[in-house]
This record gives sequence, C-alpha cells and structure tokens, in this order.
Amino acid sequence: MSLRSELTRILHQEDINFLLTNRIPRRLVTRFVGWFSKIENPVLARASIAVWRLFADLDLSDAKLQSFRSLHACFTRELKPGARPVDVDPRVLVSPCDAIVGACGAVRGTELLQAKGFPYTLQDLLVDPALIEAYRDGLYVTLRLTSSMYHRFHAPYDGAVEHVTYISGDTWNVNPIALKRVAKLFCKNERAVIRTRLAGTGHVVTLVPIAAILVAGIRLHFLDITMNMNYRGAAEMDCDATVRKGDELGWFEHGSTIIVFAPPRFRLCEDIREGTLVRFGRALMHLP
Repeated sequence: MSLRSELTRILHQEDINFLLTNRIPRRLVTRFVGWFSKIENPVLARASIAVWRLFADLDLSDAKLQSFRSLHACFTRELKPGARPVDVDPRVLVSPCDAIVGACGAVRGTELLQAKGFPYTLQDLLVDPALIEAYRDGLYVTLRLTSSMYHRFHAPYDGAVEHVTYISGDTWNVNPIALKRVAKLFCKNERAVIRTRLAGTGHVVTLVPIAAILVAGIRLHFLDITMNMNYRGAAEMDCDATVRKGDELGWFEHGSTIIVFAPPRFRLCEDIREGTLVRFGRALMHLP
C-alpha cells in the first residue's frame, strides 16, 4: 500500500480525523499555517505542495500558473481563461465556486440543516432580522470547498453587493465528519454575510462564506480587505459594488464553505442535490 493510500485510510477514520482536525489548538494552528503559507520561497513552496498532494487530489491542470512562489499563491490560484464557462441564461443563478453540494433545499420556517439530524436557524447564522424574514421558507444550498479545489468565489448573477456583515468566530473544521458531531457548527465559525440585489428582479440573494481551520481568512475585492483573526475593522459595511454574473468577489485562504440563500419561489436546478460536484459557473438555482 502506498504512503498516500495509507494516510488517506487513516484520515478517513472518523474518530481520528475529528481529533486531528478539531481537538487541537485550532486558532493557533490556523495562525501558524497562515504565516507559513505566505513565505515566498519557490523551493519551500514546491516541497509544501508535494506534501499537500499526499493528502489531497490536487489538480493544477486548469490553473493559470503552474509554479508558485508560496503555498498561499497555490491556494488562491487563478484559473486559465475559459476554464469555467458561465451559464448566461438570465433565468438561473450560477454556482459562485467549485464545490461539493452539502445539505440543501427548502428552509422550513427559519430552520435548515447542516447535516442530517443537525438543524440550525437563520437567526443563529445571519443575525440580521431583515434577512431572517427574507429567507423564511426560502431556499438554500450549502457548497463545500475541499482543500484542493479552486478557492476563489464569484457573483452568481448580475446585480449589486449592498452590505457585508463580518461575524468573528471559531475555526472548526467544516468537513462532513465535524458537521455530524458539532451542533450549529456554521454558526460558531468566522463568517461574512454578503447581501446582493439581483439586477432586473430586485430579489435579495445572500452568500455566506464560512472560514474554518487553516482558513480563517476571507478576501473581499470590492471592499479591498481581508477578514481574518487579525481583522479589527467594521463589522457592518455598506457598499455599492456593481457586479456581473461570474465576476470574482474574493477568495478563501484555503478551502471552506459558502451557503447561498434565496427567497421563496426560487428552486434548485434538477441535478443539484447532496453530494453533487459543481463547478463555478454552473446553473444552481432557477429564478421565480
């Protein structure tokens, strides 16, 4: 058995995976990895990427660059032009990122799922009373980015970014093992609530990027800031950034999760269900 196969087998044992990725000094480890990943040394970057490949199916074939000065540069890599065609149908929202679909479907009142048997509420996650009412009985889809995926995220539709709320928090792992064990996990972690208004229809669609262990850093281009454990800026930020479907909004410092919320009468595309692998630009939801 190869070293990679043996490491994968060990890490797929739920108890061991949970202990190694959660029962450690999460914030301290996250700060260290954040510092280490930004060291600009091509030799160190190549060695780090080689170790990374032992634990993940890292595919750089669609990356704009094939060599990197730091591990961080590889994490936040750009794609080759045309690598992700964006669905131009004005009747659909597209996926803002590459991801695996987690829990998704209708919000029941204000309750939704992070995993089977583990509910949480809009109040716990979004905080804002106006958004809680906007998505009562609405629609949601949880998009989980694995560590080896493309980590930038994009506008799902033409419109404007109106407001961002930054909520400081913990750095629990957000993999399926942790989601089955830690109640209201998404609501405990550091996150940004990004409110957008769709052009033409006026519907409010919200993206909630959620940081996690080794991540705890969300870059937002339209505000020219990076929100992380060192961030001491405003928690509530009004903005007026016009975006087109597919425009880049920002990136994670590593893999994590984005939850997309839409009002009632939106519906998921027929092939979007738990476990589906989606790419940025693929149709995700139908507008009313």
